Amino acid sequence: MTVIQEMLSSLPIADKVGAWGTLGTVRAQKNFDPDTDVEKLGESLPNTGSRQTIIDVLTNLNNEQRQDVMRLYKEQTQQDLIENIKKALSGDLENVIVGLLKTPIAYDVQELKSAMKGLGTDEATLTEIICTRSNERLKEIQNIYREQFKSELETNIISDTSEPYSGLLLAITKCKREKDSGIIDYLRIEQDSQILSELGPKKTPIVSKWITIIAERSPRHLRRVFDKYKEINFVDIEEDIKKHFKGDFEKALLVIVSITKNTPLYFADRLHSAMKGTGTNEKTLARILISRSEIDLLSIRVEFRKKYGKSLYSTIKSEVKGDFQSCLLALCRAEDI
Repeated sequence: MTVIQEMLSSLPIADKVGAWGTLGTVRAQKNFDPDTDVEKLGESLPNTGSRQTIIDVLTNLNNEQRQDVMRLYKEQTQQDLIENIKKALSGDLENVIVGLLKTPIAYDVQELKSAMKGLGTDEATLTEIICTRSNERLKEIQNIYREQFKSELETNIISDTSEPYSGLLLAITKCKREKDSGIIDYLRIEQDSQILSELGPKKTPIVSKWITIIAERSPRHLRRVFDKYKEINFVDIEEDIKKHFKGDFEKALLVIVSITKNTPLYFADRLHSAMKGTGTNEKTLARILISRSEIDLLSIRVEFRKKYGKSLYSTIKSEVKGDFQSCLLALCRAEDI
């Protein structure tokens, strides 16, 4: 890791944006005119042939501007824009447009609830959202979740997942992850790597200690712990996770290691998985493009091209069709040569 990469990785996302310019593909529209946008939407919604206008308007605004459009639309029409979108559109296009109109917190809440709805639980989505959001974001998610569904996120996690996976998710939702202090604590790095290397009476790792370290240490500290772990055990920590753990707990630990080492690469892998094989996971595809469009989608595009030898833009173009394709490509923004 270069000095510049080390400095950048230690900054929270907001600071990265301030220092380097947005790493997202969607930015605030400079000549934002909400009245014009509301007028265009008002004309397009009754006309099913004007879906592209809806896509163009909403994908060229950032989320804050979309919220302004929603409020102005309500003032001028006394109607809810999301409800009218649901009446005018359907299927995957409806889902992605509604996702764009929700605030990032409300969208996370919707996706978490959906992941635990019905007979099956979508553990991959639970892991993706809970393990990639900041302490502050997780606190807000839990508050909105409680207000909207009159139940606790933690309670629903317990009822829909099993130990030790549920224990890891609950530990993360406690929001005890430390912030990067900028100080390298070599003694603590050594101690944590030794603890992760310990085996209990049955020659298995001590799960509770793994959960504490993985859920509470800062990303920068964990990266150094993972390096030290390899130095001690002569193997990447991912290999020992696969050796000693199984099921959703194993998958979640691997996700956290991946996110800690390279967050854009993790999302590039998620997008690739959503589009490989015979079927496309449209929901995962839309969620990642929406949720990362103002954060690091440019970086995700770079990692996707680097690893898979094909651009994210062209892969989306070949895997999905119609208005849904147009909307996702608008969020992706451009081809990477």
